[in-house]
Formats: sequence, structure tokens, C-alpha cells
Amino acid sequence: MKSYQFTTEKDFAKFQETLSAKIRNGFVIIERNDKLPYVVLSKAKKQMDPSFHLALVFITLGLWSIVWFYILIKLSGNKEILVALDEDGNVFEEKCLSK
Repeated sequence: MKSYQFTTEKDFAKFQETLSAKIRNGFVIIERNDKLPYVVLSKAKKQMDPSFHLALVFITLGLWSIVWFYILIKLSGNKEILVALDEDGNVFEEKCLSK
């Protein structure tokens, strides 16, 4: 049985470049498969200084609380993404469902 290689070296280099950019942004590799190719990356949630935001809430008479709640929701959990290379050589990224 013959095996076909869907990706070219140029496409794989694009995939590796995208992967390197994600790792520089703080993501960590959880799962990797170079035959298909795809990578599952994870990034831990960020910590924030609540005293700074509380001071801003008092200074802006409560208006900053809307922004603060948005930031809390946005940064509340770990981020997991899938970066893969499809048959056409396009690099794509999707959010993984969290447990």
C-alpha cells in the first residue's frame, strides 16, 4: 500500500513558523503528530492584580467594574488550541473544548 504525502516542505515550514510563534507567546505543546501534522497547545490562565482594578473601580465611580468583569471572564481559564496543516497546505487554528 502506498502512502501519500499531502504536505510539501514549504507548507511544513509555514506550519513550523506558526508553531514557533505560538510557543513564543507562552503556549506549551501537549500533543504533537508530525505525520498528519497537528499540534495541541495549552496556555495557563493569567494572574491579575485585584488591588489595581479595585482602585480603578473607585476612581471611575464603578465604571471600571464592567471592564474588570470582562477581563476576569476572558482570562479565567486555560486556553487550548489545535494548530494543524490541511491537505491543501493551509495552516489553521481552532479552539479545543475544555474539560
